[in-house]
Amino acid sequence: MKVSCTYRFRPKRPTCGTAYVQTVFGIGFETGQNVIAEDVELEYSPGDVVLFSGPSGSGKSSLLRAAVAEAGDVAWLGEPSGDHNDALIDTLGEDVRRSARVLSLCGLGEAMLMLRAPGELSDGQRYRYDLARCIAGGTTTVAADEWCAKLDRTTAKVISHNVRRIADQRHVGFLLATTHEDIIADLQADAIIRCRGGGVVEVRRRGGRRPFVGGAVRRKGGGRAGKSVFYGSLKSPRAPRRTGRTSLGGIIADTGSGPCGG
Repeated sequence: MKVSCTYRFRPKRPTCGTAYVQTVFGIGFETGQNVIAEDVELEYSPGDVVLFSGPSGSGKSSLLRAAVAEAGDVAWLGEPSGDHNDALIDTLGEDVRRSARVLSLCGLGEAMLMLRAPGELSDGQRYRYDLARCIAGGTTTVAADEWCAKLDRTTAKVISHNVRRIADQRHVGFLLATTHEDIIADLQADAIIRCRGGGVVEVRRRGGRRPFVGGAVRRKGGGRAGKSVFYGSLKSPRAPRRTGRTSLGGIIADTGSGPCGG
């Protein structure tokens, strides 16, 4: 797929406030197009993990939405799921052991959490539950802006580490955007698209995976630099340190049969 993201500046109504800013700073209203990225060739398929990174205002969220529009079957993390009284373990529509496995991968493996309703979760727990719901829903791609921003950084790193396992084991792709780069080593993304601002975009791919090709790049000084390819090797990830059952939970092994079979 080719991904481009541009938009036209909207005409503004002149006011006393705008006249003051223009006079003090010697500027006028912006006109024409704002080019965030143009003709970025993205070879993406389910099972790939793609991370859009960059500072606030650099255009990463806009570029993510443009990629999502081309990706097809996508579930957005954070979409309302509705409140009900069913326990989490009964809401994913899968075999009970598979449901427990998905909840565990998303940091909700503690037994008491599995028995809570979605409305009884904290904001961070609800975020992880929404991730589990997206994965169990059969979508081919999960998209998330401000990836793991609601989580403490230790939990964010563990969940990011598990996302790579989910992508490989369940063949689910991830299109993620974040300002936090502390999760890059844990996420093991197949490609990182760094938005530098001013229309400058860099694309790096992980060795041995499909290449991601950067399209037209605009330098800060203006003018089109033409097609560019950015290659780089991402550092091998280090597994996150174990933090114990209490903080992140997790079913390690099936310890016996119950009324649901086994």
